[in-house]
Amino acid sequence: MKVIAPLVAGFVFATTLSARAADTPTDPQIAHIAYTAGLVDIGYAEIALKRSKNKVVREFAMEMVKDHKAVNDKALALVKKLGVTPEDNATSQTIASQAATKRAELKRLSGAAFDRAYAENEVAYHSLVNAAVDTQLIPSASNGELKDLLKVGLKIFEGHQRHAEHMVERLARKHAASKE
Repeated sequence: MKVIAPLVAGFVFATTLSARAADTPTDPQIAHIAYTAGLVDIGYAEIALKRSKNKVVREFAMEMVKDHKAVNDKALALVKKLGVTPEDNATSQTIASQAATKRAELKRLSGAAFDRAYAENEVAYHSLVNAAVDTQLIPSASNGELKDLLKVGLKIFEGHQRHAEHMVERLARKHAASKE
């Protein structure tokens, strides 16, 4: 059941992005989607910093806050430079809505159960967002600087996904060892 929830949420997220792809999002919409996705992950990390006592989880969460804030700051500077106002849209609204549900789920957990759920969510979330950035947002961006920023962000966030996958494996090994 724990694995199914992120997959269902991911399917809804991916379906929403695919549906929006038919409309090809504009650069202001892309900026809003990317910024919202970053804020969502910062929100998950802030919950982890409040709830987790696990050093690995806390270090990962601190990295998420630092990196996502840095990319979002670059995005804000770019839209300001370009004179673009990020435009709220159905995709960014769906991301925010699903994040609220996931935050509520995470807040109900504690200890090792929280750590595992947070780590698994980070893998699922980065996997879906990275795929959307790579296959939909970058190709749809018309401004070269926005496209470049998305590419840089994607490289960083692919690293986050690999890091989260290692964290899941490490937590699983720790859990298995505690059962022995």
